[in-house]
Amino acid sequence: MSVLLSIRDLAVAFRTDAGRFEALHGLSLDIARGRTLALVGESGSGKSVTAQAILRILPRSASITRGSITFAGDGEPVDLARLPEEGSAIRAIRGRRIAMIFQEPMTCLSPLHTIGDQIGEALRIHTGADRRESDAQTVDALARVGFPDPERALRTYPFELSGGLRQRAMIAMALIMRPALLIADEPTTALDVTTQAQILALLTKLQDETGMAILLITHDLGVVANIAHDVAVLYRGKLVESGPKEIVMRRPGHPYLKALIEAVPRFDMEPGERLTPIRPAKAEIPPHREAPRLAGPILRVDGVSKTFTLRSGRLFAKPRTVRAVSDVSLSLEGGRTLGLVGESGSGKTTVSKMIMRALPPDSGRILFDGGAGPQDVHGLQGEALFAYRRTVQFVFQDPYASLDPRMTVREILSEPMEIHGVGQEERRRRCRDLMAMVGLEAGALSRYPHAFSGGQRQRIGIARALSLEPRLLVLDEPVSALDVSVQAQILNLLKDLQTALGLSYLIVSHNLAVIDYMADTISVMCKGRIVEEAPRAALFRRPMHPYTRALLAAVPDPSLDHPLDMAAVTGEASDPDRWPEPYRLAPDEAGTMEEVEAGHRVRHGAQAARRAA
Repeated sequence: MSVLLSIRDLAVAFRTDAGRFEALHGLSLDIARGRTLALVGESGSGKSVTAQAILRILPRSASITRGSITFAGDGEPVDLARLPEEGSAIRAIRGRRIAMIFQEPMTCLSPLHTIGDQIGEALRIHTGADRRESDAQTVDALARVGFPDPERALRTYPFELSGGLRQRAMIAMALIMRPALLIADEPTTALDVTTQAQILALLTKLQDETGMAILLITHDLGVVANIAHDVAVLYRGKLVESGPKEIVMRRPGHPYLKALIEAVPRFDMEPGERLTPIRPAKAEIPPHREAPRLAGPILRVDGVSKTFTLRSGRLFAKPRTVRAVSDVSLSLEGGRTLGLVGESGSGKTTVSKMIMRALPPDSGRILFDGGAGPQDVHGLQGEALFAYRRTVQFVFQDPYASLDPRMTVREILSEPMEIHGVGQEERRRRCRDLMAMVGLEAGALSRYPHAFSGGQRQRIGIARALSLEPRLLVLDEPVSALDVSVQAQILNLLKDLQTALGLSYLIVSHNLAVIDYMADTISVMCKGRIVEEAPRAALFRRPMHPYTRALLAAVPDPSLDHPLDMAAVTGEASDPDRWPEPYRLAPDEAGTMEEVEAGHRVRHGAQAARRAA
């Protein structure tokens, strides 16, 4: 195998107020032509710093202190570490011979320029192509990455595209110059499982067609198992294990890699088996307390629907109506966990917002029983509404965006209690108890959110949600922004708190492995409708609906013995008109939920119902 990029004894240091911090300590690794090297590790291990050093786009506070980065492109090998950061030599390589896909496509694409402008820009800069030629090659690049309408995409802005299409646009932008090396920094972290599988299949296909090498930066061992050829494991800036995937993944030698593998939720976990985080949190779980017994479910959603009216963007054009949620019914028993699963755009978050009274439903009702009998949530007013706000709390997906950067942790935790009339002394005591409960030091109450890691910020978000002693937590993708080791800590913490405090959880997620670990019952949403619902064991043992089966098939497994079927993962799984009988639904057809076994219901189309009758 010919080596395309060779890193030797690379060290990168940051200048901080506390002195010099070395992020990489003598890193050495090789990337072979036509192969994918997965760079694996937790957040802060030095993965992204490695990519930035290769492209010479390190932050101003960082510098390469020693080592070499030898790139063997088309001509003579060149040491990238010795090139001036802003010189013509590195600019001729950056974007042309080495390209990069970033983690979050929405923040990396300019909202002010069309997709066509942004993809064609690299071509115009590096080759001097005119507008007609760059547009033609941009259309070809968009077609290669699977855009449904490449011609129209030239005039489309990023906000008009789904997350999956934005990531495809980023890939087209990176590949339009046909680079020898593609650096993919967490390219699928922000995507749901079916879109992730499609992007992984696309990267594999494009690598086969172009012969490019890929440096895949990820903490997802399922992704590594499915598309990598070689694996390198970073821990605190040091390379601790490397080699071919078949050897490293089947016979991990370093304790850190073994711990990473054990921290990943798996479908074959035994009942009651817990995830093993790398660094167990020292949370002080309070003594068990009994929740009030209820005559029925704590939360019931009956036939809820919601539509949105979208402007067309053209003068005098007729507004467009989108049905986000259609006749959704859910039921959550007290002290239990209901998992709501589906792709992005399936309506999950809209349902959670209606439960929280952030959106009013067009029809249907939401009933909550706090101990005094079921009450219509959207009919509550005055004191009853104030009490509901206290009893039902929300944990957000992004732990940084949901915390005010100008408030200390003490102010963040105290604010809900102050609003609800909790006394000052009680607030102080409860803040200390909450920090201990989520495994944080009480001394950190005076710090601001930026001083914490992502996992610690999510713990603060959970502590804030628990500050008013709620009965129900609505958790919207609570661990999707976290790496696997921190994810294991948070999931175990949520389980322990539920047992101790008698909490009920509604978890909204596209990660079926997380739902399998946490939920008692699961409802699967597609195109605004519930298509299947069942107890957890029944759903994973015998999934009936083609959409549910497609979701399960799209989850990348860390085991090399269960590879993804890339050819089977297509967008057709979420098209009701293409589902086989008896599940096929015509446009605007509701279908009916049919019970196939005790507690297991699946949506059938009208034709199947007529034949049964």
